[in-house]
Amino acid sequence: MARRRKGSGNLRYGVLSVVIALVLWGMAHGASKIEKNVDIPVVFHGLPDDVVIKEQNTTEINVRVQGSRAAMRNVSPTTMEYPVSVEGAKPGPAIYDVEASNIEKPQGVRIVSRSPARIEVKFEVRGRKNVRIRTDIEGEPAEGFVLGDVVVEPERVWLSGARSDVLRLNEVVTETIDITGIRKPLEKEVRLSLGGGVVWVEGSQPVRVKIQVDPVPAPEPEPGTETAPQAEGGTDERTTG
Repeated sequence: MARRRKGSGNLRYGVLSVVIALVLWGMAHGASKIEKNVDIPVVFHGLPDDVVIKEQNTTEINVRVQGSRAAMRNVSPTTMEYPVSVEGAKPGPAIYDVEASNIEKPQGVRIVSRSPARIEVKFEVRGRKNVRIRTDIEGEPAEGFVLGDVVVEPERVWLSGARSDVLRLNEVVTETIDITGIRKPLEKEVRLSLGGGVVWVEGSQPVRVKIQVDPVPAPEPEPGTETAPQAEGGTDERTTG
């Protein structure tokens, strides 16, 4: 008849007790409520084609949320947003109250507070204009070279945005292109500087600048300064007595 090892039963009960304690601790820890602040983006929906948002007092809503540790793992600016319907918006100021019930949140999360309490927006008529592109070049080519032709493709672009910002522009400028020390032609895709305001370039066509550098031409002799070729054997030196 086999004999049971003394103490083996107690060991099994001890291990089982530890496992149960860990499970209960995990359940209690996961169910405990915690709070934290998160900034969520304001997203406008239904903006009419003939108006743009010229000004707004905030682009984010700071919310304080509460929930279990498990639920709070899903709380981030990438999973939450504050939607604002602006259908039928007209030029001029508008105010939208921030309602906690409109904040999209993960299941098991509660909104405790939010700031600001309202979103202030100024709408403006949308404008459109075709302007030329001017290059901004700095520096000088390497010694013995000069700047040649500069070509921009395309030469002009269409701008859209707030009418007051668009109409004040007669041209847009490329980012600064440094040609210091170059010895051969340069071609580069560039960004455009729109000078601030609510303005953007229509379409997605890239802007490219082609810069030509040429060798410095040899100077031409001035009229009447040509020298006659010397006879073979060097100069003919004579003395008289």
